[in-house]
Amino acid sequence: MAKTMAVNAGSSSLKFQLLEMPAETVIAKGVIERIGLGDSIFTIKYGDGEKYEVVEDIDNHEQGIEKLLQALLDLEIVANFDEITGVGHRVVAGGEWFNHSVVVTEEVLEKIDRLAAYAPLHNPANAMGIRVFQKLLPNAISVAVFDTAFHQTMPNVNYLYSLPYQYYTRYGARKYGAHGTSHRYVANRAADLLGKPLVDLKLITLHLGAGASITAIKDGKSFDTSMGFTPLAGITMATRSGDVDPSLIYYIQEHENLSNDEMLAILNGKSGLLGVSTLSADMRDLLDVQETNEHAKLAIDIFVNRVVKYIGQYVAEMGGVDALVFTAGIGENSVPLRKMILDKLGYFGIKLNEENNNKRGNEIEISTADSTVKAFMIPTNEELMIARDVEAAKNENN
Repeated sequence: MAKTMAVNAGSSSLKFQLLEMPAETVIAKGVIERIGLGDSIFTIKYGDGEKYEVVEDIDNHEQGIEKLLQALLDLEIVANFDEITGVGHRVVAGGEWFNHSVVVTEEVLEKIDRLAAYAPLHNPANAMGIRVFQKLLPNAISVAVFDTAFHQTMPNVNYLYSLPYQYYTRYGARKYGAHGTSHRYVANRAADLLGKPLVDLKLITLHLGAGASITAIKDGKSFDTSMGFTPLAGITMATRSGDVDPSLIYYIQEHENLSNDEMLAILNGKSGLLGVSTLSADMRDLLDVQETNEHAKLAIDIFVNRVVKYIGQYVAEMGGVDALVFTAGIGENSVPLRKMILDKLGYFGIKLNEENNNKRGNEIEISTADSTVKAFMIPTNEELMIARDVEAAKNENN
């Protein structure tokens, strides 16, 4: 069977999965960390629990991808590169140009480059990964899968800011959202679990991880989402501030004598759970000490508060909700966080199933049978969505 590679290239990392398609079987998955930083860590998990790991300097993405492809041959995961017939690439910012996944052309790559201002930490790395794979696997179809594409269905009342309209027409100043591939996957799985068409449901999907976003899904489409022009907006995150009054940012810059770049670095990298707790960006660390550390407890409380606020807003916007879906690192693994959030939402019909909420791993309903609004924990699978989009592109081009 043909194989498809799902790729997520970051500025100093590259995550991947190799899937047999259309069976959707994961053959291998792994990550290259610390690219260009020395002592790079290259890991592949494959076969029946087998693992390959090496620590060595990998100077750039091209070298890393060369080592990855060679390892696939050496470990006999593939017999030759012709078995890999498609490569799907996560791209964070697609702007208004891309409302679905597309086969990569030079014109597409040029637009991804031009959209780097919308995602400066992501789009350049995403484009670099695309170019390297195209060079090394020239016969494989290359598909770009955009985080923002799913949110292109939002109505203009939800994606426009209350700024002079000319800033939208000149600069594309609007909400774009993120994590669209994840929200799309778990929404479809929730519809399957509910036994109803997605178009007939009102869902709120909570992608809660180091980066976190909440999406309202109505009529099978993204109706509103918490992240904004960039992934900095929305709820409190691991190191990102989420929503902040812009005047306060200017006030702090003036009093701390900070440049724009320095202020952005604080908002993106030193705020959120880390900034409030003064301890850690990792929710697990904060939960461990919340009884004795007031800053850790405060950071947790603010996180829960912001999540509940957005849920309440989206219930009001959609005129109700059928189900909530928790996913991503915190959403999938933090039993106490799910309980803290759902305990505040009993007023609109959710009752927590404590036994199910304590289970980990597989997708599960975490609300009781008599809940009028359901709640689920569904592990996200962005790589599978990427592979499916590659398959669709292959079929369209045959």
